[in-house]
Amino acid sequence: MSEGVEWALHSCVNLAWSVPGRAVSAARLAAWHDLPAAYLNKQLQALARAGIVTSTPGPRGGFRLARPLADISLMDVVAAVEGPEEAFRCAEIRRRGPGGEPPAAEPAQSAESAESAGPAQSADSADCAIAHAMARAELAWRRALADQDLDGIRRQAERQAPEAPERLRAWLAAH
Repeated sequence: MSEGVEWALHSCVNLAWSVPGRAVSAARLAAWHDLPAAYLNKQLQALARAGIVTSTPGPRGGFRLARPLADISLMDVVAAVEGPEEAFRCAEIRRRGPGGEPPAAEPAQSAESAESAGPAQSADSADCAIAHAMARAELAWRRALADQDLDGIRRQAERQAPEAPERLRAWLAAH
C-alpha cells in the first residue's frame, strides 16, 4: 500500500478539523505535514473522484469533505487511492521452471458428479492454494477496513492529541 493512503487519511481528518465550510488547498494540507503538494494533490483528486471530498477551483478553492467522517470508511479511502485491484496477484509461478507442471486437463465429469464435488472442487480443483489463502486474507482485510469509519479514527486521534484540532485551525488561519 502506498504512502498516499496515509496522506489521504490524514487529509480527511484534517479537513474535518478545519474551519467548517472553508476549502483548504492541497498546498496548505501538504505543508501541515511537510509533504510534496503535487503528490498530495493527486491523492486528493482521487478522493474527489470517489466522492469523499469535493474540489473547488480558484484562488479561494481547495478541498472539503463531501460527507461526514462517519460515512467514510478506511476501505473507501484505500480503494480511492489504490484502486479496486486485489493486492495479491497470482502469477502461477508454480507452473514455471523445472519443477513446474502445465495445467492438468480437466477430467470429463457428468453434471451430476460436478455438482456433488462441491464448490471448491467444481470451480477448478487445480487452483493455487496460495492464491486461495491470499484471497481469503484479503477479503478479511477489506472487511475490517470497511468496518472502520474515519470518525472513529478522528475520535482516537483527539484522545491521543486533544489539542490537534485547534492547533490545525490556528495554523490554517495564520497561513
